Amino acid sequence: VQLQAFGGGLVHAGNSLRLSCAASGRTFSSRAMGWFRQAPGKEREFVAAISGSGGSLNYADSVKGRFTISRDNAKNTVDLQMNSLKPEDTAVYYCAAGNSWYIHVYQYDYNFWGQGTKVTVSS
Repeated sequence: VQLQAFGGGLVHAGNSLRLSCAASGRTFSSRAMGWFRQAPGKEREFVAAISGSGGSLNYADSVKGRFTISRDNAKNTVDLQMNSLKPEDTAVYYCAAGNSWYIHVYQYDYNFWGQGTKVTVSS
């Protein structure tokens, strides 16, 4: 599975941004997908995850109510809609494909990673 994330950029606090991740391969719908982020000087952390069918979702507390993860298995894409952005959301965002269909929140449960897309939120 190859993943390519895009959609990052520079936005002002309070605005929105939508990230997308395109996946190659025939196993997309059988894999949970996740978004992680790594802020400067910090460890990479979990942001959101969606099960293979899209029926189960999970979010980090820091983004709950502001971010929405979704997927389109017909198009092999997973999106992250980010609303009410804050400066602390500034990070490189990575999409990842899990090793099974159910939701994972730990990085070691994801065995395919995209290259990352940078999001900068100015105050």
